[in-house]
Amino acid sequence: MKFRHLDLNLLKVFDALMAERNLTRTAERLAMTQPAVSHALKRLRESLGEELFVRQAFGMKPTPHAETLWPEVRTILARLEALFDPGTYEATEQEHTFRIAMADATAALILPPLVAQLEELQALANVHVLPLTTRDPRDMLEQGDADFALGYFPGVTAALQMQGMQGNSPRIRQHRLYESSYVCVMRKDHPLASVELTLDRFCAAQHLLVSFSGRAHGFVDEALTALQRKRRVMLTVNQFFTAGRVVSNSDLLTVLPSTFIEATGYRSRLIEKRLPMPLHTVEVDMLWHLRSEGRGPESWMRERLIEAARRAKAESAATIAG
Repeated sequence: MKFRHLDLNLLKVFDALMAERNLTRTAERLAMTQPAVSHALKRLRESLGEELFVRQAFGMKPTPHAETLWPEVRTILARLEALFDPGTYEATEQEHTFRIAMADATAALILPPLVAQLEELQALANVHVLPLTTRDPRDMLEQGDADFALGYFPGVTAALQMQGMQGNSPRIRQHRLYESSYVCVMRKDHPLASVELTLDRFCAAQHLLVSFSGRAHGFVDEALTALQRKRRVMLTVNQFFTAGRVVSNSDLLTVLPSTFIEATGYRSRLIEKRLPMPLHTVEVDMLWHLRSEGRGPESWMRERLIEAARRAKAESAATIAG
């Protein structure tokens, strides 16, 4: 195939089909008929001299070569779109709904400064917050169930770094919003509140674990295992607000990112103590899919989320200093 014979419109069909994995949805997305999409796919196959998709019962499965091509094609299309259609999203004139997956504590931190911006700008933006029940939201982004995912995703971060080291262009994009440190949290009049929190005292106490998966084993338990120690997790919950309420009314200890304590709503009834063992930093990231690269609404919202995180971090620092 020679590049000069390739119809660039076929790349738009390829991009949409990679995103939707379905001929009907692709046709709707491009305002085309399904036969027209099938014909475009045939022309693309003839131009490349190979199949890019395999028909399945519930859609179209990309071939390995298609998976390799897509990140580069998406980047090229985004740049062309920005070049020939540089108009930005007019938030005061165009209504748009954004779907953001995040846990309750992240939402409690990010949403107030985000809503403040939307009110300041008089934006016609609607935000739907989706429950985040996993440390790996890539499927949600791949399938288009969410536009953004905010949270702590260590496995995703490692995978994206590995792809970059191997020279591959990841389909999932990442931006670091802020960092936080884990601390031990207990009620103010807890028996351990007035004494040093040693490793022995920490392990002897009863614990509450915030776990999206429901597993009673987390980062703290991995750190204790490395020290040949263990703790008893009496209760697992999947919300930070619930953790704050339970801990403020019991002798249970929990371990939370320090920035999340305010989000529990029980800051005045809780204290934090330094952990008696080393634990990694919590890195809160924003993830999105490359298919939204260059799109006006998504680019606009990314800037709003980055600014919301900056304001939340500044407010948290002011609260601690005060």
